[in-house]
Amino acid sequence: MSDQEDTPPGGPPDAPAPRAYHHGDLSRALIEAARRLLEKEGAAALSLRAVAREAGVSPAAPYHHFIDKNALLDAVASGGWTALSDAVAAARNPEGEATLTAIGMPYVAFARDNPALYQLMYERIRQKEALPTAYAGGAYDSVKKAVRRRAGQSVSGVDLELATFAVWCAVHGLAEMRVFPRLEGLKTSLGGEEAFVRSVLDHLGVFQAPRTAAV
Repeated sequence: MSDQEDTPPGGPPDAPAPRAYHHGDLSRALIEAARRLLEKEGAAALSLRAVAREAGVSPAAPYHHFIDKNALLDAVASGGWTALSDAVAAARNPEGEATLTAIGMPYVAFARDNPALYQLMYERIRQKEALPTAYAGGAYDSVKKAVRRRAGQSVSGVDLELATFAVWCAVHGLAEMRVFPRLEGLKTSLGGEEAFVRSVLDHLGVFQAPRTAAV
């Protein structure tokens, strides 16, 4: 249920908003303001009124784009998935290849640099009881392509999905556990975070072609 602050002031959501703002793209400005507040204060502190204040617009303005706080949070999470997918899709090693390690590093870096947003992204999709293609399809597809290149074109569809999911789980786990103090010594001994990510993936066997199931 929306909190009291998310009741549109002065009338229903479709009431004309005062001309107190001049954003060329108000929706984007509100999402960016929400992201700033999210990282500073957390999702619990967000309200449409607070986001309007952060964006420098009238309290009624957000209701022209978002029916309530949940709609705004969905938009922020969706933007986070798009940003993560773009970072993963652009990942290349020094030889210009989209290897699994090259893909894993920007994923972990994104979680490190945007901790509250990263948490919100997974919270929103858990609430929807699904992993919508619109949210994670881009990043997931990039991982799948890298797995297929490594495993070869002869890999079965089932093995490809399993290997892709293994990589996703491994990198997501690294992103979640990167703050554990006990890992710092291991990362240092391996030569840093990139070497740590590579070593974890190697030990999971995800760089090898999946074994063909016995007939």
